[in-house]
Amino acid sequence: MSDTWIILGATSAMARAFARSLAAEGAGLLLAGRDGAELALLAQDCRLRGARLAEAMAFDTRDAATFAALIARAAAEPGPISAAVFAGSMPPQAAIDADPALIEGVVADNFAGPARFLQMLAPVIEARGAGTVVGVGSVAGDRGRLGNYVYGAAKAGFHAYLSGLRNRLGRAGGHVVTVKPGFVDTAMTWGLPGMFLVARPEAVAADIRSAILRRRNVIYTPFFWRWIMLIIRTIPEPIFKKLKI
Repeated sequence: MSDTWIILGATSAMARAFARSLAAEGAGLLLAGRDGAELALLAQDCRLRGARLAEAMAFDTRDAATFAALIARAAAEPGPISAAVFAGSMPPQAAIDADPALIEGVVADNFAGPARFLQMLAPVIEARGAGTVVGVGSVAGDRGRLGNYVYGAAKAGFHAYLSGLRNRLGRAGGHVVTVKPGFVDTAMTWGLPGMFLVARPEAVAADIRSAILRRRNVIYTPFFWRWIMLIIRTIPEPIFKKLKI
């Protein structure tokens, strides 16, 4: 039997493309997020595409009370349980500079909430002896940059968490894929200055599916971001701190 997938932040553009690709193969889908009406429409779309199960469920990274019911619903299905984390938020750095209280929400959405959820889900994956976790981070987590260092710090924390979780679940037959997208054509990036080499959500979803099949540990998508970030990571700090990137 195909996996039952929990998709967090399911109404994002990347998550929609990923869910539709899974639906076409008959997977079970628990589509989780804050916008119930949009989730219901997506669930209907996925059922029409062939999903054996497609349900809309409430999930809020900042409300741990929404976590247990989602995990219990997944555990009620037979076979492997997998999860893909697309949840996140990215307020402009200038807004955070003006109101540092926004940092708490950025950390909750991009790191603390997803990590707590996956920590609760891990025993279920271990008990089944199979399952995949896809954690969508960002190239922004590779180095703190002037334009989005709070968001980048939250993603860096999530990357480190996923590395440890991969070590844990790998011992029980599970696997964790860390995904580091560059610029993707989504509502989160719409209108941002300095955008280049923008990827389509469908292309990112295809890269993620390939990574799952090949049991990759960490991927950059599109692939060339691996080399772009290698250059950025190796710029000496005295030079880097003078750059406006």
